[in-house]
Amino acid sequence: MPSVGIPVATVVASMLLAVLPAQQAQAAPTLLSQGKPVTASSQEHYGTPAADAVDGNTGTRWSSVASDDQWLRVDLGAPVALSQVVLRWESAYAKAYRIEVSTDGTTWTTAYSTASGAGGTETVAVSGTARYVRMHGVTRATGYGYSLWEFQVYGEPGGTTPPPPSGAVRVTGTQGDWQLTVGGHPYTVKGLTWGPSIADAPKYLPDVRSMGVNTVRTWGTDGSTKPFLDAAAAQGVKVVNGFWLQPGGGPGAGGCVDYVTDTAYKSTMLDEFARWVEAYKSHPATLMWNVGNESVLGLQNCYSGTALENQRNAYTGFVNDVARRIHTIDPDHPVTSTDAWTGAWPYYKRNAPDLDLYSMNSYGNLCKVRQDWIDGGYTKPYLITETGPAGEWEVPDDANGVPDEPTDEQKAAGYTAAWNCVTGHRGVALGATMFHYGTEHDFGGVWFNLLPDGLKRLSYYAVKKAYSGSVAGDNTPPVISGMTVSPATAAPAGREFTVRADIRDPDGDPVTPRIFLSGNYANGDKRLVEARWRANGDGTFAVTAPEKLGVWKVYVQAEDGHGNAGIETKSVRVVAPPVAGTNLALDRPATASSYQTGYGDCPCPPARATDGRVDTRWASDWSDPQWIQVDLGAVKSIRTVQLVWDPAYARSYEVQVSDDGSTWRTVHTTATGDGDVDTIALATTGRHVRLQLTARGTGWGYSLHEFGVYS
Repeated sequence: MPSVGIPVATVVASMLLAVLPAQQAQAAPTLLSQGKPVTASSQEHYGTPAADAVDGNTGTRWSSVASDDQWLRVDLGAPVALSQVVLRWESAYAKAYRIEVSTDGTTWTTAYSTASGAGGTETVAVSGTARYVRMHGVTRATGYGYSLWEFQVYGEPGGTTPPPPSGAVRVTGTQGDWQLTVGGHPYTVKGLTWGPSIADAPKYLPDVRSMGVNTVRTWGTDGSTKPFLDAAAAQGVKVVNGFWLQPGGGPGAGGCVDYVTDTAYKSTMLDEFARWVEAYKSHPATLMWNVGNESVLGLQNCYSGTALENQRNAYTGFVNDVARRIHTIDPDHPVTSTDAWTGAWPYYKRNAPDLDLYSMNSYGNLCKVRQDWIDGGYTKPYLITETGPAGEWEVPDDANGVPDEPTDEQKAAGYTAAWNCVTGHRGVALGATMFHYGTEHDFGGVWFNLLPDGLKRLSYYAVKKAYSGSVAGDNTPPVISGMTVSPATAAPAGREFTVRADIRDPDGDPVTPRIFLSGNYANGDKRLVEARWRANGDGTFAVTAPEKLGVWKVYVQAEDGHGNAGIETKSVRVVAPPVAGTNLALDRPATASSYQTGYGDCPCPPARATDGRVDTRWASDWSDPQWIQVDLGAVKSIRTVQLVWDPAYARSYEVQVSDDGSTWRTVHTTATGDGDVDTIALATTGRHVRLQLTARGTGWGYSLHEFGVYS
């Protein structure tokens, strides 16, 4: 073991650090820190979080910002007898650092210090009893920050994180005065829905637990579930194990099942669910079973009228069959079923008496659930299985006709209000698994995830405060306000528009802005892609609009270097770039080789390509070649042709002109058309202008919103 410093544990108060025999300090019997909650003074970027230093993976790391006086702290969950600390440094190591310990996370005692750190792998002996262990970097050895592949704390087994509550789970009490108990002890569900992969559970569950979360909810349970349950149990976290039924997920999701007649499907699902109940009924992480998700709502996508009513009754009757089957296998865990809003509850009340409690998903209207429960005369308690800020379906549209997404501050307030309403329905609401502990950095992820791209939002801290009671001492995200886009309703494709955002950081941290775009409303692509942008130096940004026309979302993301981010978004309508001069083709007679008479939004005659409107179009047959032409009425000087394509564009085409409509001259040719907008500079004359379309860019025909000819 290298001698890289002088242990000072023997000189601290014996109440904090009881000296152990030397041979015990060197034995390192148990690795205590792996997967435990960990925090740091800073984080270099989103890819090097503090949790990566205790994940057991020497290919991931924590790294701090490039300054001295940084620290990494692990919470072992309870006071334990310590023996040694192993630091596996990346090349950015500490020349001088201290290993500090604490029983309360506030008062620290130095257990080891050095001013001659050598980097690489350093193993240092410590002794005493503590819950928290901290590497406190004093002086860097390089120009970078501090970076650890692994921070490993060893000690005596036992006295680590208390095991999760054990014993039978019951819904106890009487009408309006219910309580969930685990092993006879009261248990309020303080939960989140789970987003990361099962493989990432050991990485993220310590953070989940550090938020005060005691429960996570899943939507499916199968043979891959056990590692997740194991990881949850290691953190003292319970799991609401979900079972998926079609058509799950509400509007537009899942397939259609006939619950009145499809006995084969129901029999298969009943046996499948029973199989996994048998497998996991004794697992210490199992809290309850949840059958289905929003299927009462989702059946409206498959049926209507009397048939829909029959299906909803049959579905909830089948849920009762599942509940009864689960109870015969596992009498020690409750069974519930989730749907959207309280409209499903009358069906459960009528057809599913064997459910122990109801569950439902609600966002902006959550605080109305209590009155619905009273008005419905229900006789079972409930669990909120999804909630959070108002969703797309609950907010007004903006000037571009798309849902106006709440701000970060409004979202955080939404979580706080939701939890207050859950806890306010005492004796009936048994808790919540709020939506969503997810890391996706896309359209939906920014709307609902607490840490998109691993960056913690204001909402993350709102949930942490609701569940743990405090965020004192936490470094919190930048706050963005007053975001505007100009021009919001007419940004020319490929040209710059202006974004303004007021960014402040409550902790005074330096902030790095980033600008992203999402084409969710323009082309259905929910990804966030980094925009071409530049800072103007006055709180505004010049952002280059996409070439694709339609409504886009613009995101300002402000990062503080401590793993936090503020994100705000507004919409912008991208339009064809304006063309100087007069549109000679506007409302002039147009003819074409063909046009669609009755598909989708058609009829789509050629006149719709020259009517000056981008919400109408000409569409041809689905074959090559095709043509469309316009008569300008007389020979005119032509300087520009602008083509605004529908998604069905031309890969190869020619622009031709004629004085008499019979003899044509080609003035432009391309074989690399890519759709969207083509603005073609010309220097010619003619009365007739024709597009000779020779190769389609898609499997459809050719389709133009606008065919402009400018003088």
